[in-house]
Amino acid sequence: MRTVSAVLYEMERPAPYAQSQPLKIEELELEGPGPGEVLVEIAGAGLCHSDLSVISGARPRPMPMVLGHEASGIVRETGAGVSELAAGDHVVFSYVPICGRCSFCMTGRASLCERGAAANGKGSLLSGARRFRTTAGRELNHHLGVSAFSRFTVAAQESLVKLDPSFPLAQAALFGCAVMTGVGAVINTAGVKAGESVAVFGLGGVGLSAIMGAKLAGAYPVLGIDLLDDKLALARQVGATHALNAKGERLVEEIQALTGGGAHHAFDAVGHEKVLAQAYAATRRGGTTVAIGLPHPGRRLELSPVSLIAEERTLKGSYMGSCVPRRDIPRYIDLHRQGALPVDRLFSQTIKLEEINSAFDVLDRGATVRQVVTFE
Repeated sequence: MRTVSAVLYEMERPAPYAQSQPLKIEELELEGPGPGEVLVEIAGAGLCHSDLSVISGARPRPMPMVLGHEASGIVRETGAGVSELAAGDHVVFSYVPICGRCSFCMTGRASLCERGAAANGKGSLLSGARRFRTTAGRELNHHLGVSAFSRFTVAAQESLVKLDPSFPLAQAALFGCAVMTGVGAVINTAGVKAGESVAVFGLGGVGLSAIMGAKLAGAYPVLGIDLLDDKLALARQVGATHALNAKGERLVEEIQALTGGGAHHAFDAVGHEKVLAQAYAATRRGGTTVAIGLPHPGRRLELSPVSLIAEERTLKGSYMGSCVPRRDIPRYIDLHRQGALPVDRLFSQTIKLEEINSAFDVLDRGATVRQVVTFE
């Protein structure tokens, strides 16, 4: 069948992207689903900094690639051996296909799935197949098993979580990355407890979701830190008790004062080594610093290692919020419906696929939270 998609042929084209046009909107050939695979019509695809990191080259991936990893859609066809999904089902994508059989999956650490990570690194589906081709026959890579910037895509059934069909599909897309990553980092990775203090650096979709997760956990105080005043205001709306502009020269000291000696938990949702070091400095003795944002692989972090020992601090990473998608996504959607996770506040605007390069300029400036591609 034919589909219209946004294809990245080469990384590191310079901003502004409206001029350099790194993503090419093209009609492609899409093979039908193979065994264990599902054809999905995309309903909503969020623009995330992880996509931007591939465009800029900070997160190298095999080229060329149909980009996009945060999405929801409707099942249109299933391949042989698919038993849990049927045509017409509503789904959210997991950007790690969860094999369910490796050592990590078997011990509840699905975000580290070995087979899923290997397939994502190669730009293939879990089976090793690639289903996109140009009309001239050139094979294209899949982005994290999703490739959401396409009217239709094919994914492994292990990449899909079934949804209640009454839930708005475009909004559901945000649960596949921003919410799962941010809320999960607080609840699963850090295990924040009621009464503990939290500081979140960077208030994009993931950082604001971490704020929501901290409020859900009963943390106090909850500090949101960013350079943009509109994002600081939004952080207060979704659960922050304090909002601090990162331009302040005494930011760490201010955090320490507000938290009585340093935060119990600090989260870096920016993905920059200097911000991560600042987050670490803002924690107390015995505190935990969690890195959520993806830094450039060539960057290095400088810390005084003696503090890890003498002050029993913890520095850890969180990928996909340490989530088990089929367990956590439905749970977070239920919490949203109960009013505990105001995810609708993350939704900035819908855009057309043809506007995607300009939309990444907006994201690159930090002037938005979540733009969602729709195909209406």
